Amino acid sequence: MGTLPDLPLSKDDLETYRAVAAGGAPSAGHDMDRLLGLRLITADPYKPDRYIAHDPRAVARRVLTDTQAAIGQALQCMTELPAIEGLASAFDPTRWYGGPGSELLQTRDAMNARIGETVRSASSEMVSAQPGAPVDRDPAVQRLGMDRVLDMVGRGVAVRSLYPAAVREHAQTRAHLDAITAAGAEVATLHDPFPRMILIDRTHLFIDNHVQPDERDRDAGWHVFDRAGVAWAHLIHQQLWARADRWNDKQASEGVLTERQKMILRTLDEGESQQHVGIRLSLSERTVTKDIAAARAAVGARTVYQLMAWWGRQTAG
Repeated sequence: MGTLPDLPLSKDDLETYRAVAAGGAPSAGHDMDRLLGLRLITADPYKPDRYIAHDPRAVARRVLTDTQAAIGQALQCMTELPAIEGLASAFDPTRWYGGPGSELLQTRDAMNARIGETVRSASSEMVSAQPGAPVDRDPAVQRLGMDRVLDMVGRGVAVRSLYPAAVREHAQTRAHLDAITAAGAEVATLHDPFPRMILIDRTHLFIDNHVQPDERDRDAGWHVFDRAGVAWAHLIHQQLWARADRWNDKQASEGVLTERQKMILRTLDEGESQQHVGIRLSLSERTVTKDIAAARAAVGARTVYQLMAWWGRQTAG
């Protein structure tokens, strides 16, 4: 588009032109660029610091021609606005706010590799929620997890991890969590159920494969980059953390299950069906079902069978 002339002229510009047209010198210190740009004056090649005036009527005609051309171009641009606005149907506004979305990682190895890569680049924070029942792990694997936490804490990364209350009764996991809390990580336990998640720098979120929950490979998971999704998951973690018991809370360490929950499990262990436990203990079926669900959540068991297997380990010997 053509450039419009530098107008309007100032009072000093007008007085300077009149001075030059009368054969005099321009006002001392006055900026001559506007008058030169309009070609109302030109520098005198024979007299330094003096100028030659030109016919202002010719300049006015040229300015009028340039302005008319610019107006024509502006009108042409305005006629194109509907076509530009019509592109709105092809624009996905969520991409601007959400980012690229997420990626399905098909195997446990792929998940672990991606998590490890992201953890190594963490700069401010890693928070996680690990709802699984505690199990004895290969000491080498346990040490790898310990080294990862120690490296992050050493780099100034805040580490906060949430576990089911059952880890308080599992010797190997308890020793591991004692060590990482001593190094500066934060740990808490929760009796209620919660989802598995790992959040890094409030930018990366790793979750289980809830999109295809019936797939054979239950170790598949999602790496989520969507800003809204990651922020929402971080809020959920904060709410879970607020209800959890801190690792060094002695009162929380006294017991994973309530006495009534233990009584129900003892009755199930003696061979009673879930339907007959309530009759034997004078409890409603709803109460039994609710307590069993709470006990499963407390120990990180997905099924009643897993819950009873955990109970068997606690009462063995």
